[in-house]
Amino acid sequence: MQTTIIRAERVEKYYAQPSENRIQVISPTDLSIEPGEIVALLGPSGSGKSTLMRMLTGLSIPSGGEVYWHGVPIATANVNVSIVFQSFALFPWLTVFENVEAPLKAKGMEPAERRKRAMKILDTVGLDGFQAAYPKELSGGMRQRVGFARALVVEPEVLFMDEPFSALDVLTAENLRSELLELWQNKTIPTRAIFIVTHNIEEAVLLADRIIVLGRNPGHVRTDFKVGLAHPRDRKATAFTQLVDYIYKVLTQPDAQPPELPQTPSGKRVRDQRQMHYQMLPHARPGGIAGLLELLLDHNGKDDIYRLADDLAFEIDDLLPIVDAAQLLGFLTVTEGDAAITATGAEYANSEILRQKELFRTAAVTNVLLLRQIVRAIEAKSDRTVSEEFFHDMLDEQFSEEETRRQLETAVNWGRYAELFDFDASRRRFIQPETLLPESEIGTGTEIDA
Repeated sequence: MQTTIIRAERVEKYYAQPSENRIQVISPTDLSIEPGEIVALLGPSGSGKSTLMRMLTGLSIPSGGEVYWHGVPIATANVNVSIVFQSFALFPWLTVFENVEAPLKAKGMEPAERRKRAMKILDTVGLDGFQAAYPKELSGGMRQRVGFARALVVEPEVLFMDEPFSALDVLTAENLRSELLELWQNKTIPTRAIFIVTHNIEEAVLLADRIIVLGRNPGHVRTDFKVGLAHPRDRKATAFTQLVDYIYKVLTQPDAQPPELPQTPSGKRVRDQRQMHYQMLPHARPGGIAGLLELLLDHNGKDDIYRLADDLAFEIDDLLPIVDAAQLLGFLTVTEGDAAITATGAEYANSEILRQKELFRTAAVTNVLLLRQIVRAIEAKSDRTVSEEFFHDMLDEQFSEEETRRQLETAVNWGRYAELFDFDASRRRFIQPETLLPESEIGTGTEIDA
């Protein structure tokens, strides 16, 4: 009988603060890794993908909950996992053979057995003949093959992969994905499960038997489902593109309940019940938003988000904040992975800069709680200034210290562009710009006391 290899029960990660509050990175989460499956973990930047992976491997201790390896707490179990990293992480002073042999040497294996095992896996992953080469002599794809070989040589029961193809060119990445899938399906490697962290949606649908999508702030499982498509998978097939669009919709509508899966069995969904007081401002600049809207106009006002990413040569993680920002401001809508420009968005894209500022200003005050509160706080003060610390204290109840800082930076950027307020960096105070002072104060010589 096959049993669950790794089981996480209510695992969470948080960091205590000097006050009684704490910064929650991963909310209590249940998750399992079963034998015979490739699991893909997707999520926006900052959702805790790598943090969750590290807890599942035993590299990081959960703040709460427990991870079990074959039913035994992972802290006391004899865990047999390997990790392939994005950055290859090879020893540059060792040859290919020595890099692959290193983990076996660390385990105390006899030289003859080490050599036999290392040579076998080098041949398996297509590195036969490169044993004496150094990493600097190899292409990116070949270096990643060495990373695969080093991870597989210890015959891990679970192979973890942290965005293993993202540093490679498109063709090399595609070739390595196909070879990995071939090794897995032909049972050439003894690995019983593969867990891959990725930001590439098509990659997940192409490889995985099961896909988990995380939400953020804090990280939580938004949807967890089986991929009901047989291998080999056709990227142009309707069922394939429907799954890609479904995942895009989950990622681009973080506050909406995940929709029903298209033509596949419903998977487990875990919704985060934490109430948000502030929207998480996407870290996008007004110029990027304008550029996206102009591109959409050139595409007749609507296009698939992944096609837009390809047109712009963007990774999806780089484009999604711009899409999120435009959606938050009401300049576009996102449905089934398609971005469609709104009437206001079209006007914004077609307008001169002064009109763009007016439209941005109206959209920001209408749709963004933090900006609306900053403006009202400034208007309520007789000196028309308010301390950044006031908003910092409110935001850090909800966000980490780093994210609080980034939220305020984005708020300042948007507020300045829209001429809602200015910011005195030396005194860390929001101030009302002179162009927006009440008529009674314009031309009277009244100075803003920052």
